[in-house]
Amino acid sequence: MRQRRDRRGNVGEGILSGGTTSVGAPRPTAAGTREGAPLSATAFPRVGGTVYCEGVPLPQIAAAAGTPAYVYSTAGVRAQYRMLDAAFGGVPHRIHYSVKANGNLAVLRLLQSLGAGVDIVSGGELYRALRANYTGDDVVFSGVGKTAAEIGEALAVGVRLINVESEAELYLVNEEAARAGVVASVALRVNPEVTVSSPHPYIKTGERGNKFGIAYDEIAGVVHRAKHLRSVRLRGLDMHLGSQVAGTDPYKDGVQRLIALYHTLVADGATDIVYLDVGGGLAVTYDDEAPADPSAFAAVVKAALPSGLTVLVEPGRYLVANAGVLLTRVLYRKQTGGKTYIITDAGMTELLRPSHYSAYHRIEPVSEPTGSQTVVDVVGPVCESGDFFALDRRLDDVVPGDLLVIYSAGAYGFAMASNYNARPRPAEVLVDGGRFAVVTTRETYEDLVRHEQSTLAWRDA
Repeated sequence: MRQRRDRRGNVGEGILSGGTTSVGAPRPTAAGTREGAPLSATAFPRVGGTVYCEGVPLPQIAAAAGTPAYVYSTAGVRAQYRMLDAAFGGVPHRIHYSVKANGNLAVLRLLQSLGAGVDIVSGGELYRALRANYTGDDVVFSGVGKTAAEIGEALAVGVRLINVESEAELYLVNEEAARAGVVASVALRVNPEVTVSSPHPYIKTGERGNKFGIAYDEIAGVVHRAKHLRSVRLRGLDMHLGSQVAGTDPYKDGVQRLIALYHTLVADGATDIVYLDVGGGLAVTYDDEAPADPSAFAAVVKAALPSGLTVLVEPGRYLVANAGVLLTRVLYRKQTGGKTYIITDAGMTELLRPSHYSAYHRIEPVSEPTGSQTVVDVVGPVCESGDFFALDRRLDDVVPGDLLVIYSAGAYGFAMASNYNARPRPAEVLVDGGRFAVVTTRETYEDLVRHEQSTLAWRDA
């Protein structure tokens, strides 16, 4: 048996197989835990000192599914969806969930049950949507680099719209539609070229010179040339400003530019436009950022909306980020070079955002905090110096065997996970009230080499 120190410094035996449940402790408010940071009281309450997901204690999930593991709250997803849906009440609209944020089939089915469609950016995401029982009419297909094969797959199931992002893509869609003997419904993704304030340059997509969309001053010419294509039909205009957009001014500017363009195109004979796709990008809170106000966002769109248009909205992160956490266990507590490291069994292979975007994620012990804290780096086991969750973070004095919960991990967590260092990807768990289910089983070592060939079929040049 390996010795370990318990939470109060006493030496005991072994590394615990599950977190402990302590009672009577209030939610911590000391520096580093950031009172008021994103933690839904409905989705992840602290009950008797222990963090739960809805009605299930996280240590119970860790014991059943192992760690690291993603845990998602159905109540959290439902609440976000219904808030945004209600904000657009009174105008024709549909919410198309952005699958890239979290493509788990159980999450997709949950959103479908609420009435959502999907926004996809690849043939693989189309496959996922169809497996989750969405139909072609539920799908909007975005993305700057669609292949001929992917376009053919989209046309075969009759997607509602293909959001075309370049003139060259428009011609390719026309060719594939002609080959299939159909007329493709398309929207043109317009780069509205508005200033967007976001926490990282990699998540801006609506400013001039960005790779996404068609330049605003080029749209009229593209529409004019599209009139001569027999196998495409212009049905909508689309924009997407980026991600983590908190204020309404960029949306107001973008929508006004899109509506002005709409009126110009209609005056020039483009009378088949029925969809105004305003994208997504609504900000959620990870630390102390201002969250997006869905009612204010909807009001900006509704105020400018001409009659006869249906609004399409493409949220991703907004619906799932704060409805998910990453559950991980402390492996070691290490002191070296004047620093204290908390080494966990999760790493950048499970949550890339801190390393890739310098993103902040709130981290807490799952069991009752002691109130004794130290400034630490929370890092993973991956052989990279960039493998970290938090640097110089004030954290409760956790020890090996303790469980940590990393909040706001429901979006771009598992979706960006990798097998780097030959690490199997983690389990995903869905909670609904007082019950939970493993919705993605943990990968095995066999899964890592499943598609690699041991006997090579050589071919002559």
